Amino acid sequence: MAEETGKSFARRDRLLEIESQVQKWWSEGDVFRADAKESPPEPGEKFYGNFPFPYMNGHLHLGHVFSLSKLEFAAAYHRLRGANVLLPFAFHCTGMPIKASADKLTREIEKFGYPPAFPVLKDEEIAVPEAKPEGENEGGQNQAGGKFKGKKSKTVAKTGIVKYQWEIMQSYGLTDEEIAKFTEPKHWLAFFPPLAVDDLKAFGLGCDWRRTFITTDINPYFDSFVRWQMRKLKERGKIVKDLRYTIYSPMDGQPCADHDRASGEGVIPQEYTLIKMEVVSPFPPKMSVLEGKKVYLAAATLRPETMYGQTNCWVLPDGKYGAYEINDTDVFILTERAALNLAYQKLSRVPEKKPISLVELTGQDLIGLPLRSPLAYNDVIYTLPMLSVLTDKGTGIVTSVPSDSPDDYMALHDLKAKPAFRAKYGVKDEWVVPFEIIPIIHHPDFGDKSAEKICIEKKIKSQNEREKLDEAKKIIYKGGFYEGTMIAGEYAGMKVQEAKSLIRAKLLELGQAVVYSEPEKKVMSRSGDECVVALTDQWYITYGEEEWKKAAEECLAGMNLYSEEARHAFEHTLSWLTQWACSRNFGLGTRIPWDEDFLVESLSDSTLYMAYYTVAHILQGGDMYGRNRSLVKPEQLTDEVWDFVFLSGPYPKSSDLSSALLNKMKQEFEYWYPFDLRVSGKDLIQNHLTFCIYNHAAIMPKHHWPKGFRCNGHIMLNAEKMSKSTGNFRTVREAIEEFSADATRFSLADAGDGMDDANFVFETANAAILRLTKEIAWMEEVIAAESSLRSGPPAVYADHVFANEINIAAQVTDKNYNECLFREALKTGFYDLQAARDEYRLSCGAGGMNRDLLWRFMDVQTRLITPICPHYAEYVWKELLKKDGYVVKAGWPKADAPDLTLKKANKYLQDSIVSMRKLMQKQASGSKKGKASAPAVQNKPTVCLLFVNEQYDGWKEECLNILQRKYDAATGTFAPDQEILAELQKSEVGQSGNFKQIQKLCMPFLRFKKDEVKAVGVHALDLKLPFGEIEVLRENLELIQRQLGLERVEVLSRDSGERQPT
Repeated sequence: MAEETGKSFARRDRLLEIESQVQKWWSEGDVFRADAKESPPEPGEKFYGNFPFPYMNGHLHLGHVFSLSKLEFAAAYHRLRGANVLLPFAFHCTGMPIKASADKLTREIEKFGYPPAFPVLKDEEIAVPEAKPEGENEGGQNQAGGKFKGKKSKTVAKTGIVKYQWEIMQSYGLTDEEIAKFTEPKHWLAFFPPLAVDDLKAFGLGCDWRRTFITTDINPYFDSFVRWQMRKLKERGKIVKDLRYTIYSPMDGQPCADHDRASGEGVIPQEYTLIKMEVVSPFPPKMSVLEGKKVYLAAATLRPETMYGQTNCWVLPDGKYGAYEINDTDVFILTERAALNLAYQKLSRVPEKKPISLVELTGQDLIGLPLRSPLAYNDVIYTLPMLSVLTDKGTGIVTSVPSDSPDDYMALHDLKAKPAFRAKYGVKDEWVVPFEIIPIIHHPDFGDKSAEKICIEKKIKSQNEREKLDEAKKIIYKGGFYEGTMIAGEYAGMKVQEAKSLIRAKLLELGQAVVYSEPEKKVMSRSGDECVVALTDQWYITYGEEEWKKAAEECLAGMNLYSEEARHAFEHTLSWLTQWACSRNFGLGTRIPWDEDFLVESLSDSTLYMAYYTVAHILQGGDMYGRNRSLVKPEQLTDEVWDFVFLSGPYPKSSDLSSALLNKMKQEFEYWYPFDLRVSGKDLIQNHLTFCIYNHAAIMPKHHWPKGFRCNGHIMLNAEKMSKSTGNFRTVREAIEEFSADATRFSLADAGDGMDDANFVFETANAAILRLTKEIAWMEEVIAAESSLRSGPPAVYADHVFANEINIAAQVTDKNYNECLFREALKTGFYDLQAARDEYRLSCGAGGMNRDLLWRFMDVQTRLITPICPHYAEYVWKELLKKDGYVVKAGWPKADAPDLTLKKANKYLQDSIVSMRKLMQKQASGSKKGKASAPAVQNKPTVCLLFVNEQYDGWKEECLNILQRKYDAATGTFAPDQEILAELQKSEVGQSGNFKQIQKLCMPFLRFKKDEVKAVGVHALDLKLPFGEIEVLRENLELIQRQLGLERVEVLSRDSGERQPT
């Protein structure tokens, strides 16, 4: 909790009181209402910004408002500058999260009673494998005896195994009776959105709340809009129905898109070739039940072109396997997890159900099985043990190609070299010893037996040297694929990357392999089950289609993304994004208009709704649920009406809506569109934001394509990940109650602006409470003492410096806000300006401060902090400065052009005072060393003579002349040091004595000046400062005397003929 000495919260409570009062003023004045004007806006006249609507399965938290604050600050800046600003806000309810949570509550009541009596669970740590580096072995190999770390699984935390949904609801302060209502999904929609509105109003969001809405068919107006959008996409050939591999939740019985997942967002299907390695009969006794069937060990591989070089097959000795019927004749031996994936890919005798194993087996049961494997040069190979095979990746069956796989080479080498190891697992010599490496690919750097050669070169001695093997594998796989040549099989002589697809096609055509997919990483649905990859017949949006992709790239190229990192991320997403499943069977949402058995999934109804904001207030009359049907009825919103409003289509003559209303809707849209800025977390680049680009490119004309996206990282709290499970978490309401809205906003602005994760620091928020309240108190004191202040225009040096600092702050802060650099805006518009005020107060001395300058300072500082701390600013504006109107619309402060020379002169003055103080301290301490017993006061000088040389001369002048000649203004760089030294050596200075000594003298100065050019520009090479040093010092003698505690200061020119220092 925000604390002060003695645990007083008076300052924070004062800010909360101010915020409550200011919010009433804003509400009474309808300050954030945004209406389109009759004429189209000129550039800069309007600003339309929006934010991805948050999901309504809980309270808003600091992560939400961190991203939202970037939009809020930008919108407030443009409003302050006089723009007509639209910032709307809505709430997303589409998809599975709400239904999944409601269903969890229902299941908990069924299982544990009402109210539920949960079993007491120990908060045990769950052992999970330590994360492997990228590029793990195909088929799922890992280090033998791999390390395991105890840690809490994110999936466990999210799926209710440790935390029940009922307990989550209790954490919101709800009673059991209230929680029971949430078993009905619609209750979530009625409960959370109004609370979110209250929280955002308390936060000070400058939103036009007339335009708010919820999604799903509960809101018939938005439902009509989404139906129109989907029909438009289908009409333009952007939606097709087809069989496709997709991440799928067996529990939900439908595809599981990113927003439906508890973990695994962004994970896509990984496609393998499943090699059918036929078990040679007779079968061992444990497998006798399989006699009469074709039995295969099914190995998943990403490299079918290497099958010519198989020497054996790997299994995990203590791994659990099963024999699963694929059809009437074929049986695959693999893990249950892989069998479940196959069942949803139409490769099971009982599709889309949990497969039943004909016989349970362990890896030990499989060791020694003779196999006939497709393409293998050896007629028969054997199944052997490998301790690093993973059973949660691939099928748990791994082909062995020691010619091109460092892992396989070392594992086979170990088996051959260690008889005791063979004996432990009952491996006969004839299963291993006769099998030699079969060259199949020529690697340009490592020859025909690349795995063997690289293992020898890297001195890899064992299959347990994981880091070395991973490095070796990356080198061999990359070089072998892109530059390797086949030297085995019918495609010998062909490049590997050309032969691979041909070999795979042949295996599939001959029935020696099948296509198999699984999630590239583990995915958990919000319902709590592990997802599989299913081959589903459903509706897809054809993202990635060539012509559409070109239009999306054109749209992206014209957008302001505020960072090159963001642009690269979008370009990467466009390079890989393909068809996206847009339909679901269950959940909340809008029905696919031509196939109402399906719903539009949650990332497909949220790509064009920024256009809906422009007319939402007209259609819904300010009711977020769309219950107010007095002006327009949902059924009146035909496709012709939507076309007219959004696409400049022909006037809908068949519509019974008035022409005035239709034209008003069209005017609103045409005025506000395109939107200027959309702010979001960077995690949405890979789906939602790129979808937004695609949908606008498909439906909207070019002049209505988005103008800007600004993406940010996630927010940490006090340099640690925000997490409910650790308690390092704050809802928006909690943060406001703890720190106040403006102190929260202050800390959010200070947290960071880039794509890296930002840091919300509680100390910063607490310091903001102190700063803001102290500033109010200071202003009250200044206003009360107005009569004692110096009047008239700026007269003394300090006045001019302070006035200049105010001008600089106005100009630089304007630039920072415009570029969405809010931490910098806070620095230049608040911290630096306050430092200038404090310096001015110190510089004025007995003469006192200028009244008009202080009033200008209070005015300018109040305006500059308004986007970040609007409640504080509004209070100061009205109550202290007694200004008319609202500060949020007061206009950017007018300022004269900054005098940069004056700023440099003042910096020179302040730096000189610091240098003189250090010299005096050094002199005093030096005297004490000689006379330890002398009183300190006797060592302090009372008179100072300052000798000033206003121009570089001698060897420094020569150095500067050389740097001027060796500086390239076009590139902003200097010639190499060797060239500069050669020039110095040829110069008059260089020829004047021992060059080594001259070099030792000059090099530090040359380095200093080069660094100064980087910091302040090329004028750092001038021989003379752009102001009179003596004049500046003499004009501020009183300040120097006062700061240094001197009785007299004289400033003398070194060239004046006056006495020189000894």
